Amino acid sequence: MKKFSLLITLSSLLLALNAPAGIEQMKAEFEQMKHAQNEEFKDYKSKLDAEYKTYKKELETYWRKPELSTKKRWVSYTKDKQARSKVDFEKNNYTVEVIAKDIKSAKKKLKERISYVVSKNTKEVVKTDPLQKRVAKISRSKDVVTSKVTAKPIIAPLIFAKKPSKEDVNKYALNTLNKSKITTKKAKQKGEKVYTLTVNLPKNSTLRLSKLYAKEVSQNSQEFNIPLELVFAIIQTESDFNPFAKSHIPAFGLMQIVPRTAGKDAYRFLHKRDGTPSATYLYNAPNNIEMGSAYLHILYYRYLKKIKNPKSRLYCTIAAYNTGAGNIAWAFTHTHNMNKAAPKINRLSSDAVYEKLLQDLKYDEPKHYLKRVKKRMKIYKLAYKSSK
Repeated sequence: MKKFSLLITLSSLLLALNAPAGIEQMKAEFEQMKHAQNEEFKDYKSKLDAEYKTYKKELETYWRKPELSTKKRWVSYTKDKQARSKVDFEKNNYTVEVIAKDIKSAKKKLKERISYVVSKNTKEVVKTDPLQKRVAKISRSKDVVTSKVTAKPIIAPLIFAKKPSKEDVNKYALNTLNKSKITTKKAKQKGEKVYTLTVNLPKNSTLRLSKLYAKEVSQNSQEFNIPLELVFAIIQTESDFNPFAKSHIPAFGLMQIVPRTAGKDAYRFLHKRDGTPSATYLYNAPNNIEMGSAYLHILYYRYLKKIKNPKSRLYCTIAAYNTGAGNIAWAFTHTHNMNKAAPKINRLSSDAVYEKLLQDLKYDEPKHYLKRVKKRMKIYKLAYKSSK
């Protein structure tokens, strides 16, 4: 009798869900859940923005021009905020600056900062950089996911043939200090100066940095059936291999993942549940490359799947990574509907599709982006040809 009653109850529930009112209830609950997740991430983002703003305000006590990390630059300060290092991955150099009263104390601080910037890995930076420590501690909801950052060299392999010992680092820092030109300018504090030196990195730095991530790129290109050279070209174009890259959007890490859009799509695809990656999650290089590669897969095999020519679809995927699939459709139809755009794209050759994108994409940025990625893919294909 109990089993019969249970069956009746279950049947009633199923009928209720099939009824219009039941469907509407499900829709309402889904929208409510989606709204709650959006609010949770907005709360996390507001805390993140506030942390950056507060930290920059604190830096203004000491620096006329406070600087934080960008897409192509990794900037890090000491705990007392009176010394900083700046690695410019695009210009291929690093700069160290210190605030001091005299050259003797300045040289000591400069040497310490050189040692830091050339030797620390990503895990050590998250543990020692004042701002990264704050970012990692921001309270998160269940929808915002995080993870520990794995240890990856940043610029050490550009300078040392093998993992450097403390003695190696100390010797390099001392030699660099002695042979570098140190410039000075007035500091904000009375009686103190800002002492600065800049060091150029080796000319083949970009390719050497790519090798730090070759294992992850190769693994994910195979896992998601996308060209290895595409992943490398995207990384270079997005961040120039800066693991602590951050844009104003904000987007984070090597492949510049935007948490609420590409990050959320990729996380759901990878883990079969909703989740939004935090900044720290995306500063972890393996996570970032996995998510970026997964998103390229989503673009190519899902959002743009109706484009038949593989080369045409590849060009559209590259541009879409920068500007979104809807804007690809807009270039061909002036609507954001890919179902309408695909037939028009399919009537064109791949070369014609490429030219159409360069001419009619809504913004200039994705046009330049497509050109750069296409060019760089050829370089990485050649560089990693022997590894296939």
